[in-house]
Amino acid sequence: MIGRLSGTLLEKNPPQLLVDCQGVGYEVDVPMSTFYNLPHVGEKVVLFTHQAIREDAHLLFGFGNAAERAVFRQLIKITGVGARMALSILSGMTIADLAQAITLQDSGRLVRVPGIGKKTAERLLLELKGKIGADLGPLGAHAAPDAHSDILNALLALGYSEKEALAAVKNMPAGTGVSDGIKLALKALSKG
Repeated sequence: MIGRLSGTLLEKNPPQLLVDCQGVGYEVDVPMSTFYNLPHVGEKVVLFTHQAIREDAHLLFGFGNAAERAVFRQLIKITGVGARMALSILSGMTIADLAQAITLQDSGRLVRVPGIGKKTAERLLLELKGKIGADLGPLGAHAAPDAHSDILNALLALGYSEKEALAAVKNMPAGTGVSDGIKLALKALSKG
């Protein structure tokens, strides 16, 4: 398996790239989240990859970070979700957004992704619950600081639902410490 490519970016034609690795050009399909963060043509690029070998094709998918690749691999394990749909999901939402949608079981966010209907969204939420969720959020590019995840875990340990805990942590000021954050979250939850 090809797990990583490091080379010169030769072409960018969304969603496909051509990467030259010491004289060998690899065609790589990437989600738009990776595409937007690519360097200019002619510059060095490093991609984490997933290789799919089918009867009719050998396909290579590239990702800007290992977390994106891990989510892609979880998505393609689900019946009815192929590589193209997994790329669409990663193009349409960040890993943090996907994790939050799964944690809150919010199918509305997934239905907004082109190619995903209500039934597919519900199946995704059901099959990914516990595999991708609040625990994966910190791996995303726009994740909350570590203190937020500690506060969230504390609220869950106190018996609050994931939805209540996420709502309480969502509006917390940046830079809030764990102990102060727990106090603020408990005040917010007691008012509701």
